[in-house]
Amino acid sequence: MIKNNIPNAITSLNGLCGALAVIAAFEGVNDTLWGLSGYQLAAIFIGLAAVADFLDGLLARLLHAVSGIGKELDSLSDLVSFGLAPAMMIFNVMRAAQPESALCYVAMLLPVFGALRLARFNVDTRQATSFIGLPIPANAIFWIGMTDFYATHHDMSQWVVVALIVLLAWLMVCNLPMFSLKLHSFSPRENWAQYLLIVGAIALVLLLGLPGLAATIALYVVLSVAHNFSTTKPQEISES
Repeated sequence: MIKNNIPNAITSLNGLCGALAVIAAFEGVNDTLWGLSGYQLAAIFIGLAAVADFLDGLLARLLHAVSGIGKELDSLSDLVSFGLAPAMMIFNVMRAAQPESALCYVAMLLPVFGALRLARFNVDTRQATSFIGLPIPANAIFWIGMTDFYATHHDMSQWVVVALIVLLAWLMVCNLPMFSLKLHSFSPRENWAQYLLIVGAIALVLLLGLPGLAATIALYVVLSVAHNFSTTKPQEISES
């Protein structure tokens, strides 16, 4: 029983970090612990949630403790950490920038469409080795970068942020096939998109800092489209 519940305990840490990220996000641009603003502290908690999200699946496989409850708990935790928490980050930074505007409430689309994305993932057998639509952790990574960019560029129009919210919400539930970072071999020919994404992510973060995370997710979408074209057979193109 202890062995079977170790992965679920790690998954619960994912949800706990997501809840703490939500609390931190409501400080917006105000200073909190260690001189960090609220959204920066929220980003750290989301990062810790991502580590827990990786470890719970790894431990479940190593301990042979995969269960239906663990799968559902994982989705519920992911919704808090990677759907609600990033939405609260951008919501509070937008509200701090323009308190009189109601556009910040558009951010509520992110947890709603995140929930739809997770529900579809749980029942979609096509997503065992790849994804259909943007994975919800990628949504969180994008908003960590974009929230930091918006917080430091006060002249940026909120309508641009609204358009990005709508775009990310749509990407989570669209039918765009997107590759996974799980490698079944080390062949550059088979995994060129994964290798390009890793190299691009390192370069973008080194050049841009946190906003490089948002650029990385944009690169992920572009590479996924290119990967789809490269793996589609000629007859499949003519039939579609």
